[in-house]
Amino acid sequence: AKTPDEQKASDAVPVEVAKAERRAIAASYTGTAALEPRAESQVVAKTSGVALAVLVEEGQLVRAGQPLVRLDPDRARLSVAQSEAQMRKLENSYHRAEKLVQQQLVSAADVDQLRYDLENARAMYRMATLELSYTTVVAPISGVVASRDIKPGNFVQINSPIIRIVDSGQLEATLNVPEREIAKLKPGQAVSLQVDALPGKPFTGTVDRVAPVVDNGTGTFRVVTTFSGEEALQAGMFGRLSINYDQRADALVVPRTALLEDGGKPAVYVVRDGKAVRTELALGYDDAGFIEVRNGLQQGDEVVIAGKAALREGSAVQVIGKEKAVAAAAKAPAAAQATKQ
Repeated sequence: AKTPDEQKASDAVPVEVAKAERRAIAASYTGTAALEPRAESQVVAKTSGVALAVLVEEGQLVRAGQPLVRLDPDRARLSVAQSEAQMRKLENSYHRAEKLVQQQLVSAADVDQLRYDLENARAMYRMATLELSYTTVVAPISGVVASRDIKPGNFVQINSPIIRIVDSGQLEATLNVPEREIAKLKPGQAVSLQVDALPGKPFTGTVDRVAPVVDNGTGTFRVVTTFSGEEALQAGMFGRLSINYDQRADALVVPRTALLEDGGKPAVYVVRDGKAVRTELALGYDDAGFIEVRNGLQQGDEVVIAGKAALREGSAVQVIGKEKAVAAAAKAPAAAQATKQ
């Protein structure tokens, strides 16, 4: 038969605990968004013609002004030659008329008409020269060729999109922030980014701009964050963003996994004299798996972080794996928080 002490020990619920401790904690707003290029250009043909050469491939880096496509220039060159010949003819006629008007051999009205015709011919020549320049399609911005919808030999219609360029040097992610949170966020605040495609590798950016008015469709404010286009980051990647807007250097905190999920007020089980005591808390900031306790605990109080489900008020407990629990307190809660969000 078991002694009373042995019976009591066998009835005790094994639990893991962590101590309430003081540490720095930050208040942050978190959300998810996809990365987008800050600048993007859909290159269109400004004239029509057959593509003689396509000079870039998808994924290629290009500079603003770099030739992308060369169209057949023959028709445009003929137009330039024709308009130039007409312009030269009118220049000669106008210069002769200027001399003849002094001899009263032509009227001033005829000279004026020739001057207007010459100005129109010069404009037509400039237009033809511009059309000829359009046969070389150039990059309007620096960036990466994201897509190419043209091949050599294709006939290109005027204003048809042929190449898309994105500037991956600066990437943006846009958060839709509720009205109750918007006053906390300001341009210049630091932003931490974790992307799904690169787990465990954090990136840092800044809040670039905050919309001054609410979006009527969503009832939220647009907050745009920017990130430098590091080689690993690519437009289209999806990630979680965190914006720290306040910090307390000496807050009393417990692991978030200590909180009871029974639908009641925020509470934890505190181990006192070998028993579990349900203790309600006033909470503050929530950051990186730890939660601030504004009222209800003292530094050094041991709270249950594993084994809570089997406990009731006054349950006898047996603390196990204390060293393991202390180490886990800094790691497991962060994962639990990320899953919940």
